Amino acid sequence: MNPNIKIPEINFNLTKKILIIFCIVLISVFFGFLGGFFSSYYFDSQIRDYFQKLNIEFPQISPQTDQEYLPQTFQEEKIISAVNEVSPAVVSIIVSKDLPILEEYWISPFEEFFGQEFKIPQYRQKGTQKQEIGGGTGFFISADGMMLTNRHVVADKEADYTVLTNDGQKYPAKVIARDSVQDLAILKIEGTQEPFKIVKLGDSSKLQIGQTVIAIGNALGEFKNTVSVGVISGLGRTVTASGGGLVETLEDIIQTDAAINKGNSGGPLLNLKGEVIGINAAMALEAENIGFAIPINKAKRAIEQVKSFGKIVYPFLGVRYVLITDTIQKENNLPVDYGAWIISGDKGEPAITPDSAAEKAGLKEGDIILEFNNEKITTENSLAKIIMNYNPGDKVTLKILRKDQEKIIEAILGERSE
Repeated sequence: MNPNIKIPEINFNLTKKILIIFCIVLISVFFGFLGGFFSSYYFDSQIRDYFQKLNIEFPQISPQTDQEYLPQTFQEEKIISAVNEVSPAVVSIIVSKDLPILEEYWISPFEEFFGQEFKIPQYRQKGTQKQEIGGGTGFFISADGMMLTNRHVVADKEADYTVLTNDGQKYPAKVIARDSVQDLAILKIEGTQEPFKIVKLGDSSKLQIGQTVIAIGNALGEFKNTVSVGVISGLGRTVTASGGGLVETLEDIIQTDAAINKGNSGGPLLNLKGEVIGINAAMALEAENIGFAIPINKAKRAIEQVKSFGKIVYPFLGVRYVLITDTIQKENNLPVDYGAWIISGDKGEPAITPDSAAEKAGLKEGDIILEFNNEKITTENSLAKIIMNYNPGDKVTLKILRKDQEKIIEAILGERSE
């Protein structure tokens, strides 16, 4: 053993102090836990007694598990409930068409000069093949397979249409009516007795700006039943939509910031009750989060007509007009700043449709229709909007202005259908 190595003395007093402190901490934690438990039990019983005296059910808190998601807010709960309720009634619409198959072959047009080394490609048709050319969304409005969508989704009369339901089933469908005014169309699945889940139709006349809405659709033509949520950001909008060779002006429609992507067209726009209050129709390409939907009340009339008559018809006056504004009045030196000014088109479109109700009533180019059945025509209350409240065959009274003189003319509305 090395005599130079010193063994340190153990400080028993320091060790004793550490043990005492540790015991004090342990005892404090124990009694703190015990006190918390008894106080929690006491106050819990007091709160329960208080709720029972007030006849209020004491709220129960259940632990969240991986198997069940608990919504964090009342609005979130409503959204989830609406989506679960409506999704089985939403379908993807697949548009397909027989297209030519082209076969490539090579020819040598200058063989006598360059031989076989110089060739150019040519193409010839080698039969046809059914190919998918587009898609959209729709939803069931009757248990026997009647569906509502946009007209521009099913505009091609030579194409075939297949419906893909939420559970993956495919059915051929036939377009039974196209609405040339409201961009609506109705399809029907044929040859099946299976009852389909249908949506509930709401009331679009009671919508409010800022109201929460839910859009469901076949996003990008690939992701079926995609959900987006937003608010109504505008009402009574007028937009001109184009696509697929069609140009349409849609009046009195809903503006929303709920995402309406390509392929969402024809899908339902829901309120928090799970009711359809609009049909998704278009998006603004030059802006972010601006989409448009056709109010469901406009579609209700079309649905009833198809069920009753097998087609969609509209009252038709037969005039081409421009709504007068302050600017149009000043630029054209007109005597009034409101009304529908009957004029021909830049490309020669007639101001009065031949053999129409307007021609039979004696309306002429240059006339200004001031009132329709005593209802004043303005930019907010257009002639197109007013006339939608009538039916073909109705007799109406028009107040017109012709060469600074007011006249009263009666007309019997004609019929317009596709």
